[in-house]
Amino acid sequence: MISGIPESTIRSINKRDIDKWNIEYFNAISKAIGKSKYIVIKEIENMEINLKSYHNKNFEELNGRYNLENRRYIGNKNKLMNWISGLLEEHTKGDSFFDVFAGTGTVSKYILPKYNKIILNDFLFSNNIIFKAFFEKRPYDKNKILKYQHLFQEIKTNSEDNNYFVDNYGGKFFSNYDAKIIGEIRTQIAKANDLNEKERSILLASLIYSLDKIANTVGHYDAYRKKENIKDKFIFELINPLNIFEKEIEIYREDSNKLARNISADIAFVDPPYNSRQYSRFYHLLENIVKWDKPILEGIAMKPPVENMSEYSKTKAPEIFDDLIRNLKVKYIVVTYNNTYKSKSNSSKNKITHEQILHSLNSIGNTQTFEIPFQFFNAGKTCLKDHKEFVFITKVK
Repeated sequence: MISGIPESTIRSINKRDIDKWNIEYFNAISKAIGKSKYIVIKEIENMEINLKSYHNKNFEELNGRYNLENRRYIGNKNKLMNWISGLLEEHTKGDSFFDVFAGTGTVSKYILPKYNKIILNDFLFSNNIIFKAFFEKRPYDKNKILKYQHLFQEIKTNSEDNNYFVDNYGGKFFSNYDAKIIGEIRTQIAKANDLNEKERSILLASLIYSLDKIANTVGHYDAYRKKENIKDKFIFELINPLNIFEKEIEIYREDSNKLARNISADIAFVDPPYNSRQYSRFYHLLENIVKWDKPILEGIAMKPPVENMSEYSKTKAPEIFDDLIRNLKVKYIVVTYNNTYKSKSNSSKNKITHEQILHSLNSIGNTQTFEIPFQFFNAGKTCLKDHKEFVFITKVK
């Protein structure tokens, strides 16, 4: 107890709106710092006004075209979030949420109102820059971002870029004209010396969303549609960064199994890649646009040298998953899974079975299973009737 108030309440007092404080809180602070209660109230009110003024000045809404969920991505859980959120509400408790394989980040966005601390992790460079653009709480200059938007929308040819993007992707994933504009924008972002990290992330994420919107693909970059004439459709539009001033956000791009040993939270949300599709290969173009180290590209799909490959898409996935589950420092583990293990498509076959997941989860706690019919991602070869999405919720012993 601290001045008659539980220590846990004191530690979390900064998360409460001042208009929801009890008078005992002010009495406790008054006693601790040796000032009258009325002076304490006035100083805290002024502090809150100053903080809100700073936030309004440095985190103005951009009113862009793209929200976080407005992109194509394999395994996106956006359409399932109402169901998953209800399960979290009913069967878990806690104040912090660890999104272990965050992917698009839509799960973390959806559950933001429920938790004070959100931890996002994903091994793709493109997803990491998107997390920083949408979730990171660093200030940015709205007028500067809008200035660059106008500048990029006026580009008609490339004056800074060396044709790397158009030479590799033009006439394939984009028209030659659009590829030339995209490459020029990326080069100008790289050369801009007046951008802070948040501003650069916003512009890069906006470029990703803008090019992904019109890319000549079926939703990923493992292949492109064979067309003789690809239309010019690219328009640089902005994203809408999230307004999460009062939340605690941590963003990582690390191996999930290693990170699990160093992160503590109340709830871990685990949605790893289950089949042989390597996300770093499916989204190689987005990785290239973010890293911009311009490697030599090969093959029909113009892929870079192999890197950043997930062990969850290989045959030893069950033991890798088991290692993760045993080393998560959480009270609840929530795992999503779908029943494509018997798929006729080799690339769609799950590397971890339903039974193996339950074996790992049951070894560390009590597990409940929930299921719902759901239409899966289909690029043309996979045919599976009675497809279901599962959620396993384990209360750790």
